[in-house]
Amino acid sequence: MKTSGIKPLSIVALLSLGLLAGCFFEGEQSMEEMDGPPEEEVNEETTSEVTESETDTEEGAEEEETAGTVERELYLLDSNGMVVPQTIEIPASKEVAAQALEYLVKDGPVTELLPSGFAAVLPAGTQIQGVNLKEDGTMIVDVSKEFETYKPEEEQKILQAMTYTLTQFDGVERIKLWINGHELKTMPVNGTPISDGVSRSDGINIQESAVSDPVESDPVTVYYPSQQNGQEVYHVPVTTRVTNEEDLYTAVVQTLLEGPALGTSLLQPFNAGAEVTNAEFNEGVLSVTFNEALLTGEETKSLSNEALTSLVMSLTNLPEVESVQVKVEGVEEVLNEAGEAITEPVTKTDVQKAQSL
Repeated sequence: MKTSGIKPLSIVALLSLGLLAGCFFEGEQSMEEMDGPPEEEVNEETTSEVTESETDTEEGAEEEETAGTVERELYLLDSNGMVVPQTIEIPASKEVAAQALEYLVKDGPVTELLPSGFAAVLPAGTQIQGVNLKEDGTMIVDVSKEFETYKPEEEQKILQAMTYTLTQFDGVERIKLWINGHELKTMPVNGTPISDGVSRSDGINIQESAVSDPVESDPVTVYYPSQQNGQEVYHVPVTTRVTNEEDLYTAVVQTLLEGPALGTSLLQPFNAGAEVTNAEFNEGVLSVTFNEALLTGEETKSLSNEALTSLVMSLTNLPEVESVQVKVEGVEEVLNEAGEAITEPVTKTDVQKAQSL
């Protein structure tokens, strides 16, 4: 089934402007501007409070005013209850981790900036008391008691939104939660165990799979397009499982071709009959070859922008994959919807910037 009402993107036009050399948010996510470690490391065996004054600035750093705005990737809820990334322009701040969490609070500073149909996830009134990044990549997040007021069905979405928002920053591998200086072993409402911390390996928008045996399968996160009220298309991350008996690259692509689970709001961007015939990895570039059924159009066959975005965002989630080159058997040059040849490997940054235009 093919999606409709989709805003065209021009990937090659962006490539010709030199966007391949760009890095995600122009380096905004670097730990150089993240909340620095406190002077004394927090002992997890105690109930010591993690204060913002300890973590949001490095010892001896001079006070300086920040001006202008920066783009941050915040994980919000869409109208279908899916946790999705949205790039939001917010005031620049040196306290990037604490600030990102503040923009996840309902009725908080993000309210006026939210795209139509999207909502923040943390309970209204939640205060971010402090954050503390430890050497092992664990970020301790201390919140106020208002955090405990969410509904049971919101628990996993809150964990996923907080985890994915914070782990976009360099050096952050997992998060642990505290309330008013006291460590949580389980979530306060529905009792989800969190004593070992929560990471991206725990998944997001988890989708049941025909492959369920944890020994014979691996979790992967793939991206499908979605749309609200006929507005612009955005892509939703979904965690599912694939068999580990075959090449992981091919397994991920095959999962995409099979499409999202029935009954979801997610769309299938690939044509019926599209098949992956080969996948080769070399020095950061993954070349994926398909049969001609991948392409759409009657007179001029082309690759849909939604299919390209799903492929690139899903495959660059895999270790060491930096970009994706799409090939089609019997076709010399693969064209995008604008009729332009996709001559270079495409990065996640390319498709994200294309979506923002």
